[in-house]
Amino acid sequence: MTSNLYRVAALILLTQGASANAIDRALAQLDPEERAHQACIILGVDTIRKDRALPHADRMKTGALERAKFEGNRVTSTGGAIRSDHHWYRISFACTVTKDRMRATAFTYKLGPEIPRKKWDEIGLWP
Repeated sequence: MTSNLYRVAALILLTQGASANAIDRALAQLDPEERAHQACIILGVDTIRKDRALPHADRMKTGALERAKFEGNRVTSTGGAIRSDHHWYRISFACTVTKDRMRATAFTYKLGPEIPRKKWDEIGLWP
């Protein structure tokens, strides 16, 4: 999704202290697949911070290096990216979402290597 709604939703969803109602309103406006991806991003960033794997993680793309798969109530990716301290890292993950795709209920992951800055533009990453 390339609309302004995506940008607004991403900002609301990843802003610490955003109200649950604001997050729910933003998610409800997205199509079901995009909603599932965003729900996984919310839980993914939070999980990775809490695990202290990347304590300053603040952004995630589910399909940066290759398209994420969405089937039923699961989003999986072997080509995602997560940002921490202005560095991007490859991530593979599996995420389960609720039937309405408003919440992610499980998130498992494996961090990969840092993605070189020279590749950021070609895969849509930012500082």
